[in-house]
Amino acid sequence: MSTEAELQRQNERFGLLLNLTTKITSSLDLREVLRAVAANIREVVHADAVGVSLPDATSGKLRVFAMDFPQGKGVIKEELVVTPSAAAKKAIDTLKPVVIGTGEQHELSPEGYAAAEGIKAVCFIPLVNRDRVVGILSILRATEVPFMPEDVDFLSRASGQIAIAIENALAYREISELKDKLAQEKFYLEEEFRSEMGFEQIIGNSAALKHVLELVETVAPSDSTVLLLGETGTGKELIARAIHDRSRRKERTLVKLNCAAIPTGLLESELFGHEKGAFTGAITSKIGRLELADQGTLFLDEVGDIPIEIQPKLLRALQEREFERLGSTHTRKVNVRLVAATNQDLESMVANKEFRSDLYYRLNVFPIRIPPLRDRRDDIPLLVSYFVQNCAKEMQKRIDTVPVSVMKGLTTWDWPGNIRELENFIERAVLLTRGRSLEAPLAELRKTSKVDSPDRLHELKEVPEERTDSRSVKTSVADEYARKQHNEIIQALTACKGRVGGADGAAARLGMNRTTLLSRMKKFGIFAKQYS
Repeated sequence: MSTEAELQRQNERFGLLLNLTTKITSSLDLREVLRAVAANIREVVHADAVGVSLPDATSGKLRVFAMDFPQGKGVIKEELVVTPSAAAKKAIDTLKPVVIGTGEQHELSPEGYAAAEGIKAVCFIPLVNRDRVVGILSILRATEVPFMPEDVDFLSRASGQIAIAIENALAYREISELKDKLAQEKFYLEEEFRSEMGFEQIIGNSAALKHVLELVETVAPSDSTVLLLGETGTGKELIARAIHDRSRRKERTLVKLNCAAIPTGLLESELFGHEKGAFTGAITSKIGRLELADQGTLFLDEVGDIPIEIQPKLLRALQEREFERLGSTHTRKVNVRLVAATNQDLESMVANKEFRSDLYYRLNVFPIRIPPLRDRRDDIPLLVSYFVQNCAKEMQKRIDTVPVSVMKGLTTWDWPGNIRELENFIERAVLLTRGRSLEAPLAELRKTSKVDSPDRLHELKEVPEERTDSRSVKTSVADEYARKQHNEIIQALTACKGRVGGADGAAARLGMNRTTLLSRMKKFGIFAKQYS
């Protein structure tokens, strides 16, 4: 061989090594890397085809994972599972290259795939890392040109980099799958926790909400008085119902009274009841809420609005479990479990003589502070999806998609009215939506931001403007991709009647792992039971 030809060959080999290093470090997509590597090797060694096969755990055979065969007939292709030939087994067992040439075609492949493609010579190179075979590199020729020893030696040395790439990619995939599995297990444990505790109507997976539900689980079986603290619209009534439903009194009535919604003059009658003629207009006797809740649970919402003159009578009823109706001297016995709620600072009210300290201490036996929505932003996508589906069903609409820009805007907003404000806003958005993608009037949120801080205003300006006419919105590539994914999941769940796993589940239909699908469903706030 001339010096010039030898120099060219050396340059080609050096170029191959550089390409191997570049490809291996540029992507974690194993198939993409191995396809590029196979193409480079085929060009450098002047072969007709180059493939990389990995062990198939299910069958114990070899699976063609990557193949570069431009002139192939399609017989040898990716994902083909083949029985290792005697030569391939020898390469795997000895950790050394094995070359099969003309006259030895019977050893190329037991199933006859090589013969069908017209292959006449093959070089099997085991891909070894730390004395372990992770795959096999196959160089195929349809001509009788032999494999030169120096080519085999060079490829054998270069195969180490390929083996490392395979090991790294498989390790990365395993770590990713384990991480995904752990995330989904956590998600399911939280879902199971809420379901077992009767919390199906309480939407969210945030740590703050989970802490509240753990407190509910702790106090519910007892008869202790519970004081729910939190801003308006945070879901105090749902928590009160959850406490009742998990208590020994769940078979009896949960009686509710909003102390702020009843005029001061009528609140005592509403709470304790009255006899006929007790006051002007009392033309019949009336049973009070306290008496109705006997053997059950009494939920007093906005307890901070109880007039201070009524508070001693309520305190006596709670301590002595007895009271008298208005206009009566007959003492009635009751056995009531009290759950109270307020959005006011009762301690400050006690300090200002606006609320009796002895009643406050009687109510504050087991306080539970319910976090505002701004402290549990991770729950907003789930709440949005839940409210959208409910409102759309009531309005006989079908809304499959919440644009990424809309969800970002909803998640960024502080929601001073909390869940109630979010629910009302979603209802208005569903009313305005004319297609299957939610059209949310985010500009309305910005108008109310004038009372917020300058920092908050700056943050809101970064939320993309959402027009009510979705046809005029130029959706970004990311939005479009997310919408496509969302729609595909909805269609698959609908076709599979809400089934996620199994051979006839949505995951199989979409060609992805069950845990991957569940992760994406969580991301988009999609609940499988909505499609069952």
